[in-house]
Amino acid sequence: MTGVLDIAGLSVSYGGARAVDNVSFAVPGGRVVALLGANGAGKSSLLRAVIGLQAAEVDRLALDGHDLAALSAERRADAGLGYVPEGRRVFAGLTVRENIEVAIDGPAAPRAARVADMLALFPDLKAKSGERAWRLSGGQQQMLAIARALARRPRALLLDEPSLGLAPQIAAVVFARLRAIADDGVAVLLAEQNAARALAIADEAVVLTHGRVALCGDAKQMSADDDALMALLA
Repeated sequence: MTGVLDIAGLSVSYGGARAVDNVSFAVPGGRVVALLGANGAGKSSLLRAVIGLQAAEVDRLALDGHDLAALSAERRADAGLGYVPEGRRVFAGLTVRENIEVAIDGPAAPRAARVADMLALFPDLKAKSGERAWRLSGGQQQMLAIARALARRPRALLLDEPSLGLAPQIAAVVFARLRAIADDGVAVLLAEQNAARALAIADEAVVLTHGRVALCGDAKQMSADDDALMALLA
């Protein structure tokens, strides 16, 4: 299968040890692919390699058919890759509006319109648009990190553990927004340890074990075979 984001033969090594070993899959537009695995399975290393923050060996890495492998992280973002790292990493001293604005290039009027679009997508942020980011709740900071990544109109959005540290009801709101983002045409690759929550919004899932693909397929079918899935995630 080909997708908006195509990954083939991707490997990441640390000191000669393989953290990600010859991983291949695609993320189609308008779909959520859940990247699952126990802590240390290689999920974060894979995302960092795709966005260009981690050196990797790869046979093919393409976005909309255009090769990304030789591009820097900045150029990959310009090409249409969005990334929300683990821990959110918003600019604590900037306001909500400023956090979104810094991600957008171009004239003032289109930038303001794009900020307004992001605040409309996340109503919790609209009421806090003038607040400094450090004053937001963890859930609001996660929404802000996603809004900042979306502000550049990415074709594919990569997220690393977006539910980490969030109360269940807040995580549910964040995940509902991710489903809506995919339904709007974006290819979403979601690395998540909370398998049940990720599978609930995903179309497909890829399970990593010791850096290798142990299982890949329909998210709903995978969710139904809970015993087999839990054995791989243990």
